[in-house]
Amino acid sequence: MGEMRMAGRVEGKVALVTGGAMGLGKADCERLAGEGAKVIVTDRQVEQAHKVAEAIGGDAMALDVTDEVQWKDVMKAVEERHGGLEILVNNAGNVIFENIEECSSDHFRLHFDIHVMGTFLGCKYALPLMKNRGGSSIINMASTAALMGYPAIPAYTAAKGAIAAMTRSIAIHCQDEGCGIRCNALAPGGIETPMVRDISGRQGQELMDIPDGPLPADALGAPRDVANAVLYLASDESRFINGVVLPVDNGLDARPHH
Repeated sequence: MGEMRMAGRVEGKVALVTGGAMGLGKADCERLAGEGAKVIVTDRQVEQAHKVAEAIGGDAMALDVTDEVQWKDVMKAVEERHGGLEILVNNAGNVIFENIEECSSDHFRLHFDIHVMGTFLGCKYALPLMKNRGGSSIINMASTAALMGYPAIPAYTAAKGAIAAMTRSIAIHCQDEGCGIRCNALAPGGIETPMVRDISGRQGQELMDIPDGPLPADALGAPRDVANAVLYLASDESRFINGVVLPVDNGLDARPHH
């Protein structure tokens, strides 16, 4: 006889992660699958999404989060293949470093299309598949950048602030409807991902290995630090957590600066 497998923390739940091909999204997919979820990895980079899905026994679909028709098609496919959805992680994002004087209106709109419209469309079209399934969870990706004045990324900070506000509205709507869906957001600080590596001038270098154990105040976190928070919010352990924006930032937001 094979070994008895302990039930995972999200055993039997169906999860969809946007931007799942790399970085935080990939870590989220791996962590959720490792605890028993059937994970649908979505990304514009569909070949990479398929690689991630293959490694975790999941499913992969092409998705540009700014495209409403693609969202409808993906949700139709999810319903046909899996019957419904319990976990939605709106992770896809971008960042362009330009201050308010440099940032074009097109670049400003691009941030809002990817982050805000992408999250809005995900929530809108996932909700019918997530209702009345015994406990569903939406996890949106805000940022500590929404809580502080970063001068070089006004478009990004504005978009992340909008996600935080929208998350609260969705949480209360779902609670008032009594449909068993919670909605929370995470606000990561600096996490060692390909995006952070590239914007810190280390393009092409190997990602740093973030050690286990407590980290000093100025350290970058690991993708698994965010993935662990995603797992908690996705699981029924967090059933009393709703409408919050949870910093995952090693105390960055709490630290006095003067």
